[in-house]
Amino acid sequence: MKLQPLRRRPGFRPLGARAGKGPIRVKEVAMQTEHNNAFAACRGKLLICCGVAFMCYFASYMRLPVAPLYARSLGADASQVGAVNAAFFITAGLLSFPLGLVSDLWGRKRMAAAGLTIIAAATFLLCFSRTPLQMALIHLFLGIGLAAFGPTTMSLVADISPPSHLGRSYGWYTTALYGGMSLGPAAGGFVAKAMGFPSTFFIAACIVLATLGMVVFFLPRPVHVRAAGGKSLSRAARELLHNRPLVACLAATLGGCFALGAFITFIPLHAQELGLDMGWIGFIFSAQGVSNALSRIPFGRLSDRVERREGLIVIGGVILSFSMAGFAIAREPTLFILFALTLGVGMGLAFTSIGALIAEVTAEEFRGFAMGGYNTCIYVGMMLSSAIMGPVIEKAGFPGGFLCSAVVNLFIIGVFYFLVMPQTAEAQA
Repeated sequence: MKLQPLRRRPGFRPLGARAGKGPIRVKEVAMQTEHNNAFAACRGKLLICCGVAFMCYFASYMRLPVAPLYARSLGADASQVGAVNAAFFITAGLLSFPLGLVSDLWGRKRMAAAGLTIIAAATFLLCFSRTPLQMALIHLFLGIGLAAFGPTTMSLVADISPPSHLGRSYGWYTTALYGGMSLGPAAGGFVAKAMGFPSTFFIAACIVLATLGMVVFFLPRPVHVRAAGGKSLSRAARELLHNRPLVACLAATLGGCFALGAFITFIPLHAQELGLDMGWIGFIFSAQGVSNALSRIPFGRLSDRVERREGLIVIGGVILSFSMAGFAIAREPTLFILFALTLGVGMGLAFTSIGALIAEVTAEEFRGFAMGGYNTCIYVGMMLSSAIMGPVIEKAGFPGGFLCSAVVNLFIIGVFYFLVMPQTAEAQA
């Protein structure tokens, strides 16, 4: 891949680079200095966003390896466990689009605070659930809360970041986000082993409440990006449908999260069936989250420097499918951890570039709506995986289910390639 320091800025070179054999161009140095100064100015706000994301997703993901086992302890079978998770994903998916648009109109800070309030209340109620049905109803509200929080904070990162540093900003933000996702499951597994399921949910709810305090007192002031007139929803929908790079990104997100949903929902059950305890299950989730998180910053910088981000998305998607296929043959903890690590690398490579590319190709006034679409595809992909793969696993077993999820993602990466490559060829012509 041909490297350049800034996204699609012809002739722009790193500080100290020379144009052919001539001297350093003063305008290039001044331009890069200006971009670096702009990024430095927003760094404090970006760090606050990163802290809020880390705490929210740490607390929310404490329940991920715990909730399927808690549902099973209440008498749920594999299909019912899938239905519990599907309840969360379907509400989060359906509401991310409209709530993303509301954050454009109402303000990011208000939406983030509302989402965290709902998450805290729903997580606390999990302490008192006694049937799989009650768990499913509570997961509906967890979906509403994350639908309000996720698109809002992602849009805020784009609002405060200079365009030349979108990849790096999303690298830092998603590093914090996936750091929370990586440490949360491990903490949830260890707390559940030591103190039981209800204590895990109670501690998670308290952490979400602390995050709410951070949002109220420290998050940057609300950003209102009001679309003109009463046609904002229809204009945003038309832009979404006619923007091929955006549609391609949403498709890639859907496929990757279909595979990720199989990992999140069914790896705990598969590992437990093979004799691994909660500690090992927590380590498996942490391996995926740590490699995912640690890869985000270097991959974000790489995403800003390559000529086109799309190739990184394709490579990351292929690695993701390879990893899911690997779980079909895993029997020992070391193999589970190895494929969890490669899964995290694939997710980090693909999804850092997806977030930056969506922000780059979408008009600013509809950025919340576009990020809502991104989050919708995340949750719908996981919801479809939870709902579909449960019956598939009951018929074909866990290995067959993981292979199926790998094939689905690989097919959708092919769709992404088909959508973006014609534009690549046109740009090079």
